[in-house]
Amino acid sequence: MKRDKMIYWISTGFIFLFEGLLPALTSHTELAVEGVRHLGYPDYFRILLTMFKVLGSLVLVIPSFKGRYKEWAYAGFAFTMISAAVSHAVIDGMQFQSIFPLFALTILIISYIFYQRI
Repeated sequence: MKRDKMIYWISTGFIFLFEGLLPALTSHTELAVEGVRHLGYPDYFRILLTMFKVLGSLVLVIPSFKGRYKEWAYAGFAFTMISAAVSHAVIDGMQFQSIFPLFALTILIISYIFYQRI
């Protein structure tokens, strides 16, 4: 049980860092603005996506959120990561930008599996 909790918190911590903290700190930079624009999305989508990522990552790391809240956060992140991989693959081809969201999705799946175990 202790091993399961440790794996859950490490994988969830990575999701919190990459999908919650980093977007909150970098979404206003020129690189992020241009990256969203490059994919053909409007600027308000970047702001909305950042807001939902931060809220979703908080739901995952705050223990008092349980059940459906966490399930919706996991589902939202899964949709986001799959959409990011597809968007990058369609616009830029299969490069690192297309593969990294799938790597993050793998970590999210690990987090979800161990959330279910504990």
